[in-house]
Amino acid sequence: MKVSAEVCPLCDGTGWKSVSQNGDRRVTRCDCRLKDRAKSLMKASRIPKRYEHCELSDFDTQFDGAHPSLGKALLSARRFVEDYPVDKTGLVLSGPIGTGKTHLAVGIIKELIREKQIDCIFYEYRDLLKEIQSSYQPNEQASETGILRPVFQCELLVIDEIGGMRSTEWVEEMVGYILNTRYNDQKTVIITTNFENLPAAPSLAAGEEVDMFRVRMAARRHTLGDRIGDRMRSRLHEMCRFIKIEGPDVRQKFRSANFR
Repeated sequence: MKVSAEVCPLCDGTGWKSVSQNGDRRVTRCDCRLKDRAKSLMKASRIPKRYEHCELSDFDTQFDGAHPSLGKALLSARRFVEDYPVDKTGLVLSGPIGTGKTHLAVGIIKELIREKQIDCIFYEYRDLLKEIQSSYQPNEQASETGILRPVFQCELLVIDEIGGMRSTEWVEEMVGYILNTRYNDQKTVIITTNFENLPAAPSLAAGEEVDMFRVRMAARRHTLGDRIGDRMRSRLHEMCRFIKIEGPDVRQKFRSANFR
């Protein structure tokens, strides 16, 4: 039994409040229950402790003036929150490290949970793949199905630093499985990546010597296509809008300032 101090004055503890609409009296979910749901969703979102402070509202403070593309990226993030779920097109935030990609992704999650009670989950790419790989161990209690269930079922999935693990046949198959399942279920993804949105490296050219090919590849930066495969890069183009972010590593600037 609740004591009086715990009972919501709007709904008297029922979870429903009376509202007037066009002269008619109706009931709707009380704000207290919406706040409780938002707290539960926030707790289940898996936002890492390192990023718990991130908000869209303080992005300007952290990254102000670093590069014009950052302001455009913030506008895109705010527009995404405003339009969701009417427009469920996802986002791919690509750019160098320390340019605020994860900050924006976490800020979006928090806004959607607080304002719209959207079920969002954050996964770091390498951690997710390692969890799945660990499930194959004989003594591991967690199964691949159990790990992937929230990945597939959540309304909005954030995958941070996609491409952070070198591409293998298994990695490409797993990324394809995750993205294709959400694509078929019409569920939204937000992706961050440090790799440029370009195709995978071309294969050995006709007449090119193997040694020269290796030199050419060694001098070439890896692309998103290299890291997740061109087929899944193409799938992301169907699912998401690509937002390119440029600028210096702001985290490095803060670290340098702290050592002065």
